[in-house]
Amino acid sequence: MRPLRLIVTTVFATLLLAPAASAHVAHTVGPGETLWWIAAQSNLTTRTVAAYNGLAEDAHVVLGSTIRVPAVAEGASALVRSGVAAGPAAGASSGAPRPQGAYVVRSGDTLTGLAAQARVPVAQMAYMNGLSPDARLLTGTVMKLPGGAPAPARASAPAPARRVVPKAAPNATPGTVSAERVKALAAAHGAPGSLAAAIAWQESGFNNAMVSSANARGVMQVMPGTWDWVQHNLAQAPLNASSAEDNVRAGSLYLARLLRETGGDPRLAAAGYYQGLASVRQRGMYDDTKRYVDNVLALRSRFGG
Repeated sequence: MRPLRLIVTTVFATLLLAPAASAHVAHTVGPGETLWWIAAQSNLTTRTVAAYNGLAEDAHVVLGSTIRVPAVAEGASALVRSGVAAGPAAGASSGAPRPQGAYVVRSGDTLTGLAAQARVPVAQMAYMNGLSPDARLLTGTVMKLPGGAPAPARASAPAPARRVVPKAAPNATPGTVSAERVKALAAAHGAPGSLAAAIAWQESGFNNAMVSSANARGVMQVMPGTWDWVQHNLAQAPLNASSAEDNVRAGSLYLARLLRETGGDPRLAAAGYYQGLASVRQRGMYDDTKRYVDNVLALRSRFGG
């Protein structure tokens, strides 16, 4: 029999080393709720709740999905881990630029008018956003405009509080994918695992429920037009629009294609993923593109690249 002192010491040491029980509260997203609203109900900042859930601060939460509302200490720890509340060396993703070309439709906007102001065909803008060319835009619809396009005429008007996400694949669904799984899926589809993981973390924090303010969806933040193009030109089998892993597959196939077109240059491929490769070649990298690429390459080293 062990001495009582040894038993007590062992139990005490075990308790010290055991992880603290989580104090967060699971919240199911209801109709009309936003990340800001959920955070405000618990007297927390949007950034805190976003960091705790691996989301971008401007993420659009999905009806029926679960958001974990942290205790104050848990939220503070999440901010430190994400690099938001730490020093410069703590997380390249903390300074990630907002999605390029993000626009929220104002009252009076039309697809024809927005396309004309952006100097692109209506069909092209509709295709990228998963819309019909003759679609009637609802106020609050989140859209992707071409990189470098001038701001629409109504961009200075207050953005509506309501957000409408076009009904197009891929679908934002609850669920996350681990870094190791992202790397494995990417490698199986011709893309370097560390680069794909860095882009996935930069884009969504590995969260498939995220819809960006530029209408991109899922772990790899794939646009509807990109999803459709990958399905018809790169995928060897049909991809499930609601699958987090197939979102990674689509993003990885697209990234692999960009690498082939850039001679294997990861910097140029990452820039093409964010800005569009044709735009990068025609106009060079915009300042926010350079910041995006710098973040991705810094993150890549953390994922084994």
